[in-house]
Amino acid sequence: MRPEAIRASGLAAVPEGHQVLNELSVEDNLKVAGSHLSRAELRSAIDVALGTFPELRERLQARSGNLSGGQQQMVALAQAIIAKPRYLLADELSFGLAPVVVARLVPVLQDLAAQGVGVLLIEQFTHIALKIAHAVYVMERGKICFSGEPRELIDNPAILHSAYLA
Repeated sequence: MRPEAIRASGLAAVPEGHQVLNELSVEDNLKVAGSHLSRAELRSAIDVALGTFPELRERLQARSGNLSGGQQQMVALAQAIIAKPRYLLADELSFGLAPVVVARLVPVLQDLAAQGVGVLLIEQFTHIALKIAHAVYVMERGKICFSGEPRELIDNPAILHSAYLA
């Protein structure tokens, strides 16, 4: 499927590495994310995204490629919010970001999940994922080697350790 068809079907992705359209302004990045929405819906969705990340409001005309990694990740997550997804795939949300920025982003995923959005978080820093997950899957060499509750991995870190060192 083409990317716009995937997004229109209810799936939004926040890929690893703060992927934004570097040559476009922040505002244009946000508009592109809602290309499947009516103008009124788009304006409302952008307002919601900027309410979530008010620090982007003052950077709307800035070229996205000139933003810090944390700001770019906010733009990428704001794009997902604007798409009004039923499901959100967040791949390595914390990749290359300072802990203070990650602490700013994680509650946004929690809020989306609380609103009924299914969130799939792929995260190498398990302490981040285990704090917010309802279910956990550990993959080893492309196969699921564990599935269960976060508490199970917290109580038995050897499961996770063996997958990382396999």
